[in-house]
Formats: sequence, structure tokens, C-alpha cells
Amino acid sequence: MLKRRNNSSRMRALLALAVLVGSLAIALTVPVRLGLDLRGGTQIVLETRSTPTTDAGREATDRTLEVLRGRVDALGVAEPTLVRSGENRIIVELPGVQDPKEAADVLGRTAQLTVHAVLGTAENPGAATAPASPADPASARTLPDESGQPLRLADAGLTGQDVKGADARFDQQSGAGWHVTVDFTGTGSDRWTDLTARAACHPAGDPQRRIAIVLDDKIISSPQVAASVSCGAGIAGGSTQITGSFDDTEARELALLISGGALPVPVDTVEQRTIGATLGDAAITAAAWAAVIGTCLTALFIIAVYRLMGFLATLALACYGLISYAALAALGATLTLPGLAGFVLAIGMAVDANVLVFERAREESAVRGRSGTAGTRSALSAGFRGALSAIADSNITTLIAAALLFAFASGPVRGFGVTLGIGVLASMISALLITRVLAEYAVSRPAVFRRPRLTGIAGSGWVRDRLVRRDPSPMRRPRRWLAASGLVLVVAVAGILVRGLDFGIEFTGGRLIEYTTSTPVDPDRARAALTDAGFPRAVVQSSGDTALTVRAEHLTDAEAATVTETVGRLGGDTQKVRDELIGPTLGDELRRNALIALGLALGAQLVYLAVRFRWRFATAAVGALAHDALILVGAFAWLGKPVDGVFLAALLTVIGYSVNDSVVLFDRVRELIARDRTAALSRLTDRAILQTLPRTVNTGMGAALILTTLAVLADDTLTDFALALLIGLAVGTYSSVFTAAPLAIELHPGRNAPRRPAASGVPRARRQRERERERERS
Repeated sequence: MLKRRNNSSRMRALLALAVLVGSLAIALTVPVRLGLDLRGGTQIVLETRSTPTTDAGREATDRTLEVLRGRVDALGVAEPTLVRSGENRIIVELPGVQDPKEAADVLGRTAQLTVHAVLGTAENPGAATAPASPADPASARTLPDESGQPLRLADAGLTGQDVKGADARFDQQSGAGWHVTVDFTGTGSDRWTDLTARAACHPAGDPQRRIAIVLDDKIISSPQVAASVSCGAGIAGGSTQITGSFDDTEARELALLISGGALPVPVDTVEQRTIGATLGDAAITAAAWAAVIGTCLTALFIIAVYRLMGFLATLALACYGLISYAALAALGATLTLPGLAGFVLAIGMAVDANVLVFERAREESAVRGRSGTAGTRSALSAGFRGALSAIADSNITTLIAAALLFAFASGPVRGFGVTLGIGVLASMISALLITRVLAEYAVSRPAVFRRPRLTGIAGSGWVRDRLVRRDPSPMRRPRRWLAASGLVLVVAVAGILVRGLDFGIEFTGGRLIEYTTSTPVDPDRARAALTDAGFPRAVVQSSGDTALTVRAEHLTDAEAATVTETVGRLGGDTQKVRDELIGPTLGDELRRNALIALGLALGAQLVYLAVRFRWRFATAAVGALAHDALILVGAFAWLGKPVDGVFLAALLTVIGYSVNDSVVLFDRVRELIARDRTAALSRLTDRAILQTLPRTVNTGMGAALILTTLAVLADDTLTDFALALLIGLAVGTYSSVFTAAPLAIELHPGRNAPRRPAASGVPRARRQRERERERERS
């Protein structure tokens, strides 16, 4: 038996070493990709649109994506990202690009290139008829040339499909400046030769000797065929030059559009957002400080409570950070601002599994009265064995929420789901593998043999001692707790109905511009100035002394410039750090996806818990977390906080996180029912609450330290995120005991027999010891 245990420990140690070595190698060689909100840049969401001849479905969108990829590559943007979202949307991320209008113009233009014979000028409709004249010259297309002179054009002789490539070049020998060289395909070369051969039959100076090159219904060049080209011969060689007053940027952009070819279907810009590098630096700094300080505070708390085991758990926590980082890098995940917050939050969640194990070990040690190395090691093994089901169930419910975030959300919220899921898996590896290896090695040392209380699990702990002495019965009157929960729920719903929800720009559509100013700007003063400037419905908010946000439903670029000028007059040196444009279609989609994700999260967790527990316990747990979600939404309504994409991430996290306490509690109730099937459910629930409350207190403190640090040190966005999670943490801790537990009791009317009166004169402590001895015998 001892040999088998040693082999298992050795295997765990080798596996832990392999995981850490692999994670370290990945962390040192593969960098994590930062999202635009952390390093700055532009994100554009394009939506393909059907035409009478082409349906904007998945296939057309994929072809459009490939054309756009060629254009973006030609722009020279480092590490661009282009992905299709749904059937007809394309998300383009351009790191370092700070002009979304210019990027959107290049990406969204259809680039319909056509080449036409010129029939004459509009002022001279009686010009000699060219061989390429249409059957009805009166219906010929008329467009102004580069100088503004209207030209009548024949049908297109070539299209963008006949173009093989284009390149911007600078003519150093003649000093003519920049020009664009266009190369044709084999068929295009023949058509070009035929087109120029017919134009060369007209005398010099005749408009019909010109060839018009049209891009998106605009003549970009209408050169005259050179006098050296004879009638009927044309220009061979398969290439031509477009000359004009180009600078280097214009020439490269023109070459990019021509060589990129025509988009299969038109595209509309649904959303565009630009985030300045200053915001990214501030967010990274704030989150980094929050991670360092919050982790240190959590580590000190865990060490103070669990001594040596707490110190080893802190080492495992550092290993958890390494594993999570390596997993992000290996998967190629993009770390966004909410994702970074989820990474910091998962540090607090990683403490939970360790606390579950240590508290279970303390129970075993107190019940069995063991001491010394053998007793401590046995209690530790029993702690890992007894806590396994609670750890698995609580983390799987959180993984369900993370999976739904990834499946149904988009952008930063989806990135948050990725980091949350990675964090949960890494925390399980950290607690069940690395912590166990370190703890089993430590309790086998001679120094620990002489000082068993140094481990921190040899005693029961002061929280458990006080509970044993007082022996409270919180579930004696469960309906009172349900009434209290219902009252809080009514207040929350009243906030939603009375105050309403301040939906963020992602849901309402419109434009949001954020500025930093050299001098503080009073929001009321800015609001009045914008009203005078013609923006009475603009929403003005300040965050900090020199940060100002202006939000309006619709702002053109000219109106946005007016807003910037108005803010600049009030705040001195003003810098735009964020500019977001979101159409109402995206807002409807986010709202729909949020409801879908919320409903599926509740349904999926209900099904899972019903399989793992009885359906009544599952209903109670899901009812409690729905209660938590409504209270969180109501609290933000009363506080006037925005309900945006970041809040959505927090809300769905609370759904996964708040159910943990209920799962741990019901796991213990299930265990007690298996031991005693005759006792009243209310009494068994009382015992389960008292046995799991130390874990609830210690885990809640660890998470609260991280979130409080995040709320204090982070910027405005992360502050609201941390506030939402703090509210969810507090409400979830309360509801697991005073909502889920009494609801489960009321759903089990057959097991709510009255509690047997205790024998008079028997102290509570003695009754507790008798119950513990009875449990040990069982």
C-alpha cells in the first residue's frame, strides 16, 4: 500500500515538473498577443451587402475577406487580424492605425476598375463616331475627367478582372514623380491592345484618342494614346502607366485598390473604433499593479490562515500564473482589457480550490484527532479526496459560463471568456497537482513531524471553533430568509423599472469620443457648451480630473470635429484617445446575444446540476444565481452605471462564480444525506452550512482582496468591472446560504420534519462532539 502511494506521488511530481517546464519554455519563447485596447489601433467591423446578382452569404463573404486581406497586407500594418464573424461580417483589427476613416475608406471601397474608350466631350456630342461607339450614343455614360471636363464613355472594354497587378513607382530619371504601373492578364492584354489600337486612329488632340480609366465611378486617369502608336497597332506588352499629380501615399493607395481587385459584394462599415496608445499603457499599468498588490495581499492572508500550507499554496499560485500565461500564448489568444481583468480575477478564484482542500483536511484532522506526520498526511490525503467532487462541480459550472461567453459573445467579451476558461483549468492543475505535490513533500519532512501545527491543518481553525461552540441553526425558519431575499429582489427590479438601464454604446449605437485635457473640465459646463454648439442630446461624463467622454447617437466626422473643438476650448491642450462608431445593427445583435448567452447559461447549469444533484437542488441553485444576476443589474440601475460589453462579461462571470458556493454547500448536503437518510433536511443543511462556512469566508476574502485592489487602482472601465464583481461576490455568498439553501428546503416538503428537541442540560458542545463521533463511526 505504501509502495503504491509512493509511486502515485512520484508520478504526480513528474507530471507537475513536466507541466511547469513546458509552460516556462512557452512563456519564454511565445509572446502573448495584446488586443487593440492594450496597445492601440483601429478595429473595423464590415458587413457584406447583397446585390441583385450576388448574395452576400458565407461564400461571398469569404471571397471578400481574401480581397481585404490583400489590401491590408499592402498597407504594411504589423500583425493585422481579419476574421469572419457569422455569415456576413468581417472583423478587421489594425494595430497602430490611428485614423479609422482612412482605413475604412481603403477597406470598404469596392474598387470597381473599368477602362473605357472616349466617345467625345459632353459639349461636342457630334464628334466623329469611333469604332467603339455604343448603338445609342445618347445613352453613353458621362463622367468628368481629372480637370472637370465631362467625357462621354463607351461601354467598358476592360474590368478589374483583367488586371494582374499594380505597383506605385517613382520616376527618378524624368522627374515626372510618382505613377502607377498596371499589368494586365493575357486576355486583358489583348483587350488593351485592341482598345488602344482603335483610339490611335483619331488625330492628336481629339478626345477620342484618349482612354478613360475609371475607379468607383470616377475617372482617375484619361491619358491620350501616344503619337508613336499607329492606327490599328495599339499598345502591346500587357502593361500601362497611370500618371498624374500623385504623392507617394496617393500612388500607393491607388495601386493597392487596383491590385486588390474588386470586392465580390459591397461592404458597409457597421462599427469602427480607435483606441489610443495612452489608454492601453494606463490599462496595462493599472491591471499589473492590481495583480501584484492583490496577489501579495491574498498570499499574506492565505499564509496567515494556513501557515505552511498557505505558503505552499502561494507557490502554486505563482505556478498557476505561469501556466495561464503559457496557455494564452500557446493558443494564440488575444489578451484584451476585460480579458486582463479576467486573468487577475482568476487569481482569486485559484485560491478557492486550495481552501476547499485545506478546510476539508482540517475537518478530518479535528474529527479523527490525529497528530504527527502520519496523521497530518492522512488528513491531507483525505482533504484532497473529499474536496474533489466540490472542486470539479464548482469549476465545471464556471467553465460552462466561460464556454457560452466564447460561443455567443464577440470582441473583448469573447476574449474574457477565453482567459476565464484558461484560468479555471489552470487553477485546478495548480491545486490538485502542484499544491498536492508540494504539500505531501512538506508534511513528510522531519521538521514538520516535530511541529505538526506548523502545517496549518492540524487544528480546526478559529472560525470553525466558534461555530462549534455556538451551534447556530440558520435554517430553523427558512421562509424568513426567502422573504428577505424577495424584498431585496423587489428593490433591484424597482431600480430597473424606475431608473432604467443606461445601455452602453455597444447596445444603443452611435459614437463615443474620449478626451484627455490639460486642465479639468466640469461635465455640466461641457454639456452646456455642447448644447450651444448644437448637440443638446450629447451625454457627457468625466472619469478622473482630466478625462472626458462625449457620447451621442449620431455624429458625422464634421460634427465630431466640432465636438473636439468645443472640448478643446474648455480643457486647453486636448487629445483624443478613443473614437468609437457603432451602428444600431450591432447593438441589436449584442442585446440578442446577451439574452441568448444568459438563458443558455442558466439552462445548461440547471441540466448539469440536475444530473449531479437532485433536480430540486439544481432548481434552488439556478434560482439563486438568477436572483444574483437580477440584483446586480438592479444595483447598476440604481447607481446609474453603464450596462455595456464589460458589464456583460461581469454579469456572466457572476452567473458562473456565484453558483460555486451553492454547489459546495449542496455537495456537503448530499454527503450528509447519504450518511443519515432519516434526519430532517433543514438540520442537515444547518450542519452543511457550519462545515462549509470557513471555506466560504476564506475564499471570499481572497477574491475580495483582488477585486478591491482592481477597483481602487484600475481606470474607469476596470473600476466598474471590479465593482460589478464585488457586488456579485457579496450577493452570491449571501444567496448560497440564505436563498439557495432555504429554497431547496421548501422544495423538499417531505424531508422537513420538525427538529427533535435536545435533552435538557446537555451542552451544545457536547452534542456536537457526539455528532462528530457518530460521523466517524459511519
